[in-house]
Amino acid sequence: MQVAVLASGSKGNATFIELDGKKLLIDAGISARRIRQELEGIGQRVEELDGVFITHEHGDHISGLVTLTKKYGVQVYSRPETFRAMSCYRELPIECINPIIDRVRLGRVTVRAFDIPHDAANPVGYVVQGSSRCVVATDMGFVDSSLQEMLEGARVMVLETNHDVEMLKNGSYPYSLKKRILGARGHLSNRDAALAVAGLRQRPRKLLLAHLSESNNLPELARETVQEVFRQRGIGDVELYLTDQNKCTCIQL
Repeated sequence: MQVAVLASGSKGNATFIELDGKKLLIDAGISARRIRQELEGIGQRVEELDGVFITHEHGDHISGLVTLTKKYGVQVYSRPETFRAMSCYRELPIECINPIIDRVRLGRVTVRAFDIPHDAANPVGYVVQGSSRCVVATDMGFVDSSLQEMLEGARVMVLETNHDVEMLKNGSYPYSLKKRILGARGHLSNRDAALAVAGLRQRPRKLLLAHLSESNNLPELARETVQEVFRQRGIGDVELYLTDQNKCTCIQL
């Protein structure tokens, strides 16, 4: 399995997963040109993508979608409500649109959509399951028991560590935006993400910290917060990786 977070943050998100002969993209929130360039940098080709799976309709998750579909004919999968809420929906070729509710099977790989709490039409995370298991879960206000169950058993996990609570509270954002981010349909803090992973029965072998805020977080602060929670609970078997808005983070398993 190869997992490459091509970009992650408020300016754009895209994650590539290769598993059992299938090549998938979770979100397309950067330009199609950059997606092509980043894929080429890890020895992959955009023309070989078997599908793009969209988590929700916000611009930092779909900005490259129109070009990907029109230029390369890439198939797009998402919830029906998400498609209808996309600002670019009418520009997408109808033959590329694949509404899903629960899951879709591509060869030996199953991609399952699961509900996440975020302020979007019908937002989801994804479980990519084959000979191994990868979970991508970002843009969520909290982790409840049903979401925790979806995180179980992933060998590789891409999980949101959006903000440090104190940095956000003391930062320059207006109160309404702070309230949204901290709310139940906002974004996950460093500590809450760490606690979610610490509470798993089967923790990931590799954990990629994703969707870090440029204003309300620092890469090393995110890493240190997660490491401290793990130390307190005697967890030493999870490898941590920081993702970035401007460069690819690629791992092999």
